[in-house]
Order: sequence, then C-alpha cells, then structure tokens
Amino acid sequence: MAKQLQLSAKITVCRYNELTDSEKKWVDAAREAAKKAYAPYSRFCVGAAVALADGEIITGNNQENASYPEGLCAERVALFAAGAAAGARPVAITLAAIAPDGKSPLMPVTPCGGCRQVMREVESRYGAPLRVLMCGAEEIYIAASAGDLLPLSFELSATPQA
Repeated sequence: MAKQLQLSAKITVCRYNELTDSEKKWVDAAREAAKKAYAPYSRFCVGAAVALADGEIITGNNQENASYPEGLCAERVALFAAGAAAGARPVAITLAAIAPDGKSPLMPVTPCGGCRQVMREVESRYGAPLRVLMCGAEEIYIAASAGDLLPLSFELSATPQA
C-alpha cells in the first residue's frame, strides 16, 4: 500500500525595517556585493552575504561565463569562500542573505536548486540550521532553515561509505 508524505515549509515575510540591526547589516552587504556581480549575459546581478558564528561576513556574487553552465551563483560563491577562509578554525555559518542589485526584481530572489542543495549540506556539515534571507525590492522572505527550501534533499548518508 502506498503512503503519502506531507511536506511543508514555514517562510516568514517581512520588510527591511522589521529586520534586526544585524540582519540589516547582512542584507546591506549582500546588496553591495550584487553591485559587483559579473552578469553580462543574464544582466541579473545577485549578491550573497554569509554570516559566520563569530560575526564575520563573507560576501559573494554571481559570476557568469559564456560557456554555460560554468558560472556560479552568488550563494555558492559566498558559501565556498567562507569554507575556504575558515582554514583550520571551526566555522559555523549561521545565515545567508541573498539580494539583487536594486535594479530588479520586485519579488525576493530565491536560490536555485543547486544552491539549495549546497545550503543543506552546509547545515549538515556544521550541524546547525542555516537561516536564509531572500530579498526583493520591498519584501524579504525568511526561512529558518535551508531544509525548508529543499525538503527531501540528497544527504551524505545516501552515498556509499568506504
């Protein structure tokens, strides 16, 4: 007999002025990073800011390439840079803010499927939820965990272990 799974996600919707001072700082950093994106093909500039447990902010932006899909999204640039910057010190990535450059779009920018998978692995790697702020011109969507954005994600436990 087949059974059904019911999946749900809780997303909070707010405006910039409702964010904490720290959250505003991260959103501002993501918006500033978006201004430095390299997006000559899509003209869709996105920035991301990753907050580490010690308060350090690492930013990234989308980097396109004429040889699609060889570019990278802002979220992965920021998350991978944070992992690379950590070196031997322990890192806990607590938040990712994703924002457009202010020219477009009105709706909040949400991560692509690949970025959602990377975010889920970051949660697994550091054993803590990754809060995700997705910014638009007026509204901001907030997910308490990347798991809310990608239910039934691929997990390390699904891979063969040596």
